[in-house]
Amino acid sequence: MSAKIQRPETVIQFGEGGFLRGFVDWMLQILNNSGEFSGSAVVVQPIQNGMCRILEEQDCIYTHVMRGLKDGVPTVDTCKIDSISRCVNPYDDYEAFLSLADNPSFKVIVSNTTEAGIVYNENDKPDVYPHVTFPAKLTALLYRRFKNNLNGFLILPCELIDKNGQTLKNCVLSYAKLWNLEPEFAEWINTQNAFCNTFVDRIVTGYPKNETFDLGYTDNMLNTSEIFHLWVIEGDSDAVNSVLPFNKTNLNVLITNNLEKYRTRKVRILNGAHTSMIPYALLSGVKTVRECMENKTISRFLHTCVYDEIIPTLDLEREELLEYADCVFERFKNPYIEHMCSSIALNSVSKFKVRVLPSILEYVKRFNKIPENLVFSLYCLIKFYKTGEPNDMPEIVDIMKNSSIKDILSDTKLWDTDISFLYTEVIKYDN
Repeated sequence: MSAKIQRPETVIQFGEGGFLRGFVDWMLQILNNSGEFSGSAVVVQPIQNGMCRILEEQDCIYTHVMRGLKDGVPTVDTCKIDSISRCVNPYDDYEAFLSLADNPSFKVIVSNTTEAGIVYNENDKPDVYPHVTFPAKLTALLYRRFKNNLNGFLILPCELIDKNGQTLKNCVLSYAKLWNLEPEFAEWINTQNAFCNTFVDRIVTGYPKNETFDLGYTDNMLNTSEIFHLWVIEGDSDAVNSVLPFNKTNLNVLITNNLEKYRTRKVRILNGAHTSMIPYALLSGVKTVRECMENKTISRFLHTCVYDEIIPTLDLEREELLEYADCVFERFKNPYIEHMCSSIALNSVSKFKVRVLPSILEYVKRFNKIPENLVFSLYCLIKFYKTGEPNDMPEIVDIMKNSSIKDILSDTKLWDTDISFLYTEVIKYDN
């Protein structure tokens, strides 16, 4: 690979996994290439056994390959990423990690430490290094920054939990209290740092283990993803763009004061489509999402679910919802991703409760009639648990397999509400 361009270090990044390298670091590369920004990220290894050593062996340069459909045409885009300057491993050198707080050029903190990463552990003491949890490490870093009398950060967590920014902030404030840090530090946290709730959407498939890419060089950190990307940030657009000028690029970054409507759009349309389709597909012997799209019966069923029964229950502009749904169907047809139906089927009952049932209930509320296709998906879900090989908690499988359909629908432990009013519509498919 060619020599790396040296840029100011402006971003502290907790995590070196495929997602951040195929999402945030790729976006930093786009920003750098635009000429409207010049900055790099320092990667902090969040766990003891990470990949920073491998990344540094190739000077933190790697190739990212994006594959999918663009307007129905199979497309492959390749991008060399040199937006990471170096790595810091707090398990090897904790002082090197803390010293990042001494550099005033750092403006942004990003993270992806998995859904279990943003947690508070009262056993994480201030004098035991390195701290166990990511929020404790962040608290120590922020405290050093505070003691340096420097400005705070724009903090953009990418963990897939609800209100990730606020949850992270609450953890930091809890550690500040646990560690008996001065009240002025808590005030500085609240007034000098912006903990933004964010929502990310991109399938990053990581290192292509069973494929060969002719790059002309060895790249042990080669990364792959779909083409689609979306980052929704709940915050002040001027403040965000002043540090990361997304508005000067074509990146699909939305900065809003209401993130929930975009989360709901994704959960109801993309995740809801998956969950509505998968039991039907597995009962039909279809193995992958792409094969579902190639199956005329399942594809037509799913199209009706999304466009006729889910979209009418959402409050965003209809054209925006239709555009997003079109994009979802194109993503489902991606010829480069083998998305197994069996993997999506994990814990299907809880997924149905969150992703599909709200659309059913809202449809009934708005239109005073039953959404037949979504209710058929509910029937398929029950039948799959009774006759297929569901992968779920044993107690859930036992209820679904051994209870009557009426008892299943009235079980508030499954659905958080009694949905037995759907019984007549569900049972008509049971013949």
